[in-house]
Amino acid sequence: MKEQLKANCLDLLKRLIQTPSFSRKEEDSAAILEAFYTEYNLHYFRKKNNIWMYNKYFDESKPTILLNSHHDTVMPNPGYSRDPFAADIEDGKLFGLGSNDAGGCLVSLIATFIYYYECEDLRYNLCLATTAEEEISGREGLEMIIPDLGNLDFAIVGEPTQLNLAIAERGLMVFDCVAHGKAGHAAREEGENAIYKALNDIEWFRSFRFPKESKLFGPIKMSVTVINAGSQHNVVPAKCEFTVDVRVTDVYSNEEVLDIVRSHVSCDVNPRSVRLKPSSISETHPVVKAGLALGKVTYGSPTTSDQALLSIPSLKVGPGDSARSHMADEFIYVEEVKEGIDFYIALLQTILEPQEH
Repeated sequence: MKEQLKANCLDLLKRLIQTPSFSRKEEDSAAILEAFYTEYNLHYFRKKNNIWMYNKYFDESKPTILLNSHHDTVMPNPGYSRDPFAADIEDGKLFGLGSNDAGGCLVSLIATFIYYYECEDLRYNLCLATTAEEEISGREGLEMIIPDLGNLDFAIVGEPTQLNLAIAERGLMVFDCVAHGKAGHAAREEGENAIYKALNDIEWFRSFRFPKESKLFGPIKMSVTVINAGSQHNVVPAKCEFTVDVRVTDVYSNEEVLDIVRSHVSCDVNPRSVRLKPSSISETHPVVKAGLALGKVTYGSPTTSDQALLSIPSLKVGPGDSARSHMADEFIYVEEVKEGIDFYIALLQTILEPQEH
């Protein structure tokens, strides 16, 4: 069963690569997934370009594991030397846009779900969600269907990690800040210069260290990246606007960071969003312990994924290499996909404790 499943899912990956599925335009790849699920007689739900389903013997009294990866891609890098949609295999490498990020993870999780689909007496339910708009952190991807998925205990998020265990991920916030002064003529002692007021707050952003620091990431990083003030040389500006990029670690929530910032600065601080949360899972969690038992190592991921939209413990792990994501002539090794399927199945084995197949 497993070998045929690997072959079928590798063929699915080729079809997905051959089908453009840019963020917000994933209709065709969603249709391919629907057809594949239908071949396996899987009952699925769809909202926009997000598709999800549950194991055959779903039991509401049991906790549920979310298996999630995305089928959207970025636009192809201008440096491509080959057709990004050809899905060619050369020297064991499957080339194509989305092959590594995150097609290999996607089809490996699909194979794993199918492998366990008809197992009875699992300790957990399985919910597979193949979702859209991950590459743009869009609102019509995973975030849209979370209320429809029901109660979830923890998640495995498929992203290329070389099958190592990303047990934490930085969150992201962008602050639009406004320092207010009073306009006046620059030649006279008039007005209150908003730039000077902003400088005090900018210096605070540059030098402040949050009391708690992450074991995996170190301190929270705040960077002032844009500033704008003034209209002409002889007018004291009444307003100075600046932007702050904030990379939040797993020891604070986005809301806690925002509260601390607002308590220290005099400018208005307006977050564009608090959606992209830092995430983490304990090294003593059963799924992490299962991964460690398979010889993998833990680390903190600097990149953002759909983990940021989840409020439950989540582990980011999958075949492929994050360094290949978004690169020209993107590829994944065929063996990496096969190993990914074996790994996910083994990772869940001790947690689910299914009956013999």
